[in-house]
Amino acid sequence: MPSVRSDKGTTRALSSTAIEEIYRLKLAFPRLNSTQIHQQLIANGFISADVSVCAVQRFVKHNDLRSARNPGMRDRKAFEEDSFGKMWQCDTCYFPYISQNGISRRVYSVCIIDDHSRLIVGAGLFYSDSAYNFQKVFKRAVASYGIPGKLYTDNGSPYVNGQLALICGSIGTVLLHTKVRDGASKAKIERFWRTTKERWLYALDTEKIHSLDEFDALYQEYIRSYNTTFHSGINCSPFDRYRVSEKSVRIPVSADWLDGCFLNRIWRRVRKDSTVSIDKVSFDVPMQFIAQKVEIRFLPDDLSHAFILFEDNKFPIRITDKNENCRTKRNSTPLDYSKIGGASDVQ
Repeated sequence: MPSVRSDKGTTRALSSTAIEEIYRLKLAFPRLNSTQIHQQLIANGFISADVSVCAVQRFVKHNDLRSARNPGMRDRKAFEEDSFGKMWQCDTCYFPYISQNGISRRVYSVCIIDDHSRLIVGAGLFYSDSAYNFQKVFKRAVASYGIPGKLYTDNGSPYVNGQLALICGSIGTVLLHTKVRDGASKAKIERFWRTTKERWLYALDTEKIHSLDEFDALYQEYIRSYNTTFHSGINCSPFDRYRVSEKSVRIPVSADWLDGCFLNRIWRRVRKDSTVSIDKVSFDVPMQFIAQKVEIRFLPDDLSHAFILFEDNKFPIRITDKNENCRTKRNSTPLDYSKIGGASDVQ
């Protein structure tokens, strides 16, 4: 008797990201049929054009997503924080490909929205959807608008990682995650994505954009327009609503303090040659830490300023230069032949 597939009920043609988008579309637009969902997935880059509509139809059927009255749909109630800065929602959205230096590359938009005011407090475009790219947007947002009480994210790798948890702990922000495949619970930022596409992105001729910096400059201009435009959900512009309660948010102690809070942190055991490895790069460390486990703080895009933090003191480390080390004179301890076997043979 043939064995049953371990992944029965799922589809091999659809990635986990595409499946999450199907749930999001079905929750946001219950009347969308499988063909329309298939078209949306292709248009937004979640699947390639050679993935058949049948794959989407099978997934929708197996998971009983065909009816808007599907009992599996989660019961929801609208919510809103009562002042600015109490909770920020963040997300990543696929933007169109652009060609830079003859190479076509996918663009990702990282965005943070305030739950109360709908103000976009941070946004940026990148060529990769990474944890560090989100951290850069988050840091700029905190520097500009203060420290949020809560940060509400999905379960993507840029948001579920030890570094972000440490950063939030350092600044006193509670890190919250949605349930798996429940993107609709971040309705405010999902609406922002929809508004952005309808008002701006779909009318943009991306073939005339030839660099990420150029694309990002246009995006920041749109963000400024969005923040100062009337929002029907709050009966004023996001910026006007922000101004009403902006003083309620906590402000960073100083720029240096904020820089320290956003450093990445790892722990390493120092080797006998007084080196440690960070992202496959070898670093020389002070010899006093040999064989010890040390905490290293650094920025992923600037390892030249990495340091060991020990008892509130900073000990700089540097990238290993084997050629220079070969020329360095070392203080060697003289051998005491009296402690070595055969010393009586030495004249």
